[in-house]
Amino acid sequence: MSSTTAGTGGLDPAIADRLKRSADGLVPAIAQQYDTGEVLMLGWMDDEALHRTLTTGRGTYWSRSRQEYWVKGDTSGHVQHVKSVALDCDGDTVLVQVDQVGAACHTGARTCFEADVLPLG
Repeated sequence: MSSTTAGTGGLDPAIADRLKRSADGLVPAIAQQYDTGEVLMLGWMDDEALHRTLTTGRGTYWSRSRQEYWVKGDTSGHVQHVKSVALDCDGDTVLVQVDQVGAACHTGARTCFEADVLPLG
């Protein structure tokens, strides 16, 4: 159940108060390789997904299509070991720095941003 109906779950109220959520109770979460700065993927978190990420050290997200939580790597083996989590200055985006094991993208690519680079100019 998404935090839109579940409240803040186990998330520290001081953190929950700082979050600026979308109408569906979610914040975008950018996963970044902690040592290279490589941007790996964008997922969505509600309060409970953020709480689970902070307390388990594994990247946990809310699937908008399946309407359930998913822990990165539980089915693929491509685990995200969380090194740090930060809120941006507005509290409307989460940066999750991880040590990514294997592919970050569901397509099998290292990142979700390497397949469709758009032309400039």
